[in-house]
Amino acid sequence: MPHRDNFLLASLSPGDLAALQPHLKLAHFEQEQVLFEAGGSIEATYFPTSAVISIVVALSSGQAVEAAMVGRDGVVGASAALDGKFSLSRAVIQLSGAAVVCSLAGLRSAAMQSQPLLSLLIRHEQVLYAQAQQSTACMAAHHVDARLCRWLLRSRDLSQSDTLLFTQEFLAEMLGVRRTSVTVVAHTLQKAGIIKYTRGKIQITNLEGLQDAACECYEAVKSQYQSLHNRGEAGALT
Repeated sequence: MPHRDNFLLASLSPGDLAALQPHLKLAHFEQEQVLFEAGGSIEATYFPTSAVISIVVALSSGQAVEAAMVGRDGVVGASAALDGKFSLSRAVIQLSGAAVVCSLAGLRSAAMQSQPLLSLLIRHEQVLYAQAQQSTACMAAHHVDARLCRWLLRSRDLSQSDTLLFTQEFLAEMLGVRRTSVTVVAHTLQKAGIIKYTRGKIQITNLEGLQDAACECYEAVKSQYQSLHNRGEAGALT
């Protein structure tokens, strides 16, 4: 069953999952596909199973910076089901793959009838907000090489693959830096034997080295999501 590949859906009680089931469908998304724009309406919520989604903030200069990354450990667009239908940021597919799509009306109806489901969605939005705050602090305090390592580690965790299909242009946009900065860091990491980089593809060859080079923000975000899912599992048992 596809829902088992998303941690949030897999943690739901049989009753909550049954309430959502008629509103769920599995869909495939391509890299760089935009799900919704800042200020635009949100038509559905997305529970990634293999796709990875970036929550991006666009600036008037045309520059766009990633605020959060969501994959099989979360959901995108849940806040629209709980309050308004409009987004404050852009959601774009970072890595192509599948996601379980749920209608806003279906998720809202199920959440209004289930306190555990409603609480889970609220906690997830809090974790997503905490991740965005962590990203802001990371950009202000940490060097681009540590930030890139952190970013690659989270992408690896969510995609469950040591091979990541990213161009330097895309990496630069997500990190909010110049492409030349990414080129220099990628060369340094490759020289250290941590990654192998060819055009549009990054192969992680030394996971421990990548973890050592990443900033503290990787473990902070990972811990926040682990806490979310541990609480969800505990709630499912009560």
